[in-house]
Amino acid sequence: MRVPQARLRAATLAGLLLVAGCTTTTIDESRIAAVAIGDGERVVVLGRRHSSDYETEPAFVRCVGRGIEATGATVLPELEFMNRFYPWFEPRTAPMSLKRYAALMRMPAFAARMQESGLRYIVWVDGRTETVDKAGSVSCAVGPGGAGCIGFGTWDDESKYEASVWDLQQTQSIATISAEAEGTSYMPALIVPVPIIARVRAAACEGISAQLRQLFAAP
Repeated sequence: MRVPQARLRAATLAGLLLVAGCTTTTIDESRIAAVAIGDGERVVVLGRRHSSDYETEPAFVRCVGRGIEATGATVLPELEFMNRFYPWFEPRTAPMSLKRYAALMRMPAFAARMQESGLRYIVWVDGRTETVDKAGSVSCAVGPGGAGCIGFGTWDDESKYEASVWDLQQTQSIATISAEAEGTSYMPALIVPVPIIARVRAAACEGISAQLRQLFAAP
């Protein structure tokens, strides 16, 4: 069977770009103490929400939580935690520092609820993934011979995240892990668009999760 030349070119181009659509990731870690989770103690992973127009993606927060759960640690779901500790962890009232957290602990109602929760560690995740550059274009049309697209588009995505681990028992930050990932995605189109996506957010999550797994798996 003869393959139409345009479709053959599209398949060849997609195969070549599959190698090029990759992601580079940089991980930095600073650790000053080890994790020590006792029986009944739990962890929560929270995304920073500084204002109404800034929020660390919930999907990324859940991804990091799954990484910690892989060590056997009990992770309290973010939504459950937010509901239980409303309104203390709302964007305008959430403790942005351990000094502010210590002030909240002087409130009897907050301290009692924290003790009931069995929470030992908070992992604060701050950051986001953004498209930083775009080039090219893809146009599609419908004609007597059928529909088709032609063109070539690219876009660069960049992920920057930081995870800070608070030990609530010692009231100190015991580790800070940052991840930066960047990659170029492609959209070649010769009759059929073939998106080749650089998975920068997934790469950043895996980078942070790998370091957290080592931290929470430590004896």
